[in-house]
Amino acid sequence: MRHQTSDIRHQTNPDLATAVGLLRLRSPLIAASGTVGSVVELAGVADLSVYGAAVAKSVSAIPWEGRPAPRLAPVGLGMLNGIGIQNPGIEAWSREVGPRLAGLDVPVWGSTVGHDAEEFAQVAIGLEVAGVSAIEINLSCPNLEGRMFSLDASAAAEVTTAVRAATTLPIGAKLSPNLVDPVPVTAACVDAGVDFVTLTNTIWGAGIDLKERRPLLSGVIGGYSGPALKPIALRFVIEVHRALPQLPIVGCGGVVTGADIVEFLIAGASAVAAGTVHLAEPQAGRRLLSELISWMRRNRVRSIAELVGTLR
Repeated sequence: MRHQTSDIRHQTNPDLATAVGLLRLRSPLIAASGTVGSVVELAGVADLSVYGAAVAKSVSAIPWEGRPAPRLAPVGLGMLNGIGIQNPGIEAWSREVGPRLAGLDVPVWGSTVGHDAEEFAQVAIGLEVAGVSAIEINLSCPNLEGRMFSLDASAAAEVTTAVRAATTLPIGAKLSPNLVDPVPVTAACVDAGVDFVTLTNTIWGAGIDLKERRPLLSGVIGGYSGPALKPIALRFVIEVHRALPQLPIVGCGGVVTGADIVEFLIAGASAVAAGTVHLAEPQAGRRLLSELISWMRRNRVRSIAELVGTLR
């Protein structure tokens, strides 16, 4: 056993490079939108070099105040959030954050959100000017008023078409785990021009303060995230990869260990985003990547390509 451990320790590190469509990443680990601010904030507390990309918090055309407190609450294995995408609007975001992106040690993807296709497209234009390297279309925020774009194939396609016409950057659609069947909406987004999809966002959930007999969130219903979301997100990755095997997928949901990353890769994801774990452990990225490397070395896996889509 001692000899085997020594052999593992002295193996060269595996090749962590991967690709999400035309986007070449040095690492399969992505920092998920909504949990790392504009990414500039994360740079002050964590090593960005472990990530292949980091996705900034969603931005709208004009400032959104978000929902009143309480907006965050721990529940079970995870947490509820009902923030409502508070943000300064694309003009202020571009002015304040844009000039700082080039100095970060990670490619930054922007995230666009809006009330209609025109607003999504307007934000996409601003994000490209600000200097992001790709744009994630947030079709699946669980705590906004109105019907979620991600639950309607035609609505999702309309937004995607508008964003595709507005930017030359690679674009991806972030879809909802509240879907019964993710394939029709995903296919509609592909037909409308997405280069990849992110599977998935948070799922609808609620919690109750037993002492006060009140909802934990001001909006009652919010987005549930954390380890319990992983089996749901994995199901989405498996089903979409089976139906659309050429489509690049970013797996997202409940990632807290390096083994979680491996599961998403085997299921069919080309890269894996970690989100909620950053709220409790801002430097989680370094640990996750170290655990991934250790797993690959123990199992004599030489590259990420040897894992992607290998579910038997």
